[in-house]
Amino acid sequence: MPLSSVPAPRTAGRHHSGIVPMSLRTLHFVLPGGVHDAAAPSGGNAYDRRLCFDLPGFGWQVTQHPVAGSWPRPDAAAREELARTLRALPDGAVVLLDGLVACGVPEIVVPEARRLRTAVLVHLPLGDETGLEPAEVADLDARERNVLRAVPAVLATSDWAARRLVSHHGLAPDRVHVATPGADIAPLAPGTDGVSRLLCVAAVTPRKGQHRLVEALAEVRDLPWSCTCVGGLGHDPEYVAHLRSLIEKYDLTDRLHLAGPRSGAALEASFAVADLMVLTSYAETYGMAVTEALARGIPVLATDVGGLPEALGRAPDGGVPGILVPPEDPAALAAELRGWFGEADVRRRLKAAARGRRSALGGWATTARTIAGVLRRLPDEPQRAA
Repeated sequence: MPLSSVPAPRTAGRHHSGIVPMSLRTLHFVLPGGVHDAAAPSGGNAYDRRLCFDLPGFGWQVTQHPVAGSWPRPDAAAREELARTLRALPDGAVVLLDGLVACGVPEIVVPEARRLRTAVLVHLPLGDETGLEPAEVADLDARERNVLRAVPAVLATSDWAARRLVSHHGLAPDRVHVATPGADIAPLAPGTDGVSRLLCVAAVTPRKGQHRLVEALAEVRDLPWSCTCVGGLGHDPEYVAHLRSLIEKYDLTDRLHLAGPRSGAALEASFAVADLMVLTSYAETYGMAVTEALARGIPVLATDVGGLPEALGRAPDGGVPGILVPPEDPAALAAELRGWFGEADVRRRLKAAARGRRSALGGWATTARTIAGVLRRLPDEPQRAA
């Protein structure tokens, strides 16, 4: 989920009016240290920032605790900072932990969960990251399982993710709650010529699979497309270098542009000229890039993985506002692109469904209200969850 269009929160703990009502309860939100780094946007960070902005409207004054580190594999200094942060919180404090920070270090989190009223927000199960060795996946799974079994509430960002956490970690279903990302309805994107301008919004990493997009575009180089990939380039420099070499190999340098991260007006401008959103992820718990496109009436061509079908959804009349393809099949992606370019009826149907889905998207207030309710229901007496 890598999006920089979600606004940064105002001063932590403030209501939208700028005044902190006396009735607000305190929430301690433990976040990755880079949550406000505009050069490395991510869907998880955007989600966290938006919660900090919206939760005061639902009764929670948010105190942010960003913890720097290479999560979920922190060094000694990061581990000590997290341990010190949690130790400093008073017994019975209400704490929301970003799963990227919490789930890799049960030896730090689990003892503190016995005295704090704790919930964990899982943006992506740790073992679902692309490119991990089997032994590392098993270790991360075990660590995450220990953490999630120790807290009374787990928050997932889609129905698919909730089902996965319940089945994969053996969690009680009534302790796993769904808080789907919201979407801010934006003006309809005018596009370029209605067909040829493609946009991919995703951090450039192996999990987002941009190399498959390059391969598919190479198969349809005879079509008059251009493509802009918006997203951070600093997460995996080796993968970025590989991607640039592929683009050069297929002689696509004049047509496929790695634009780096964009936010604010620059990101809005990227959406405004887009005719079709493309996303080639290998794993997604939801897919905020999809709903950001739909919020502007832009159809989507994406991989059929994780929560992406849920994010794509349907228009009120049942129309599907996009097309899903297998994640390891550039030929299928290329074939759908040919259909997009060659069949005006397909384009009209997808655009109509995207506009219908736009009108039905849920807002961030619903997300914040859901999480606020889960936090209010945390047990008064912290104890190890079954």
